[in-house]
Amino acid sequence: MKKSEIRRLVAEYKEIKIKLKKSYNKKYVEKLGEIQHRYYHETGRPLESDFKVV
Repeated sequence: MKKSEIRRLVAEYKEIKIKLKKSYNKKYVEKLGEIQHRYYHETGRPLESDFKVV
């Protein structure tokens, strides 16, 4: 997977998180799980680890 595809996944994750805060929808929760699984499969790191500031 290219870096641009990984960046697109992260951007999509952030967008869905914002939508989920506005209104809870099971479809959004499932999509977040799908994105997290794909990101972990490709990079070997959990998605949330990239958002933490050290």
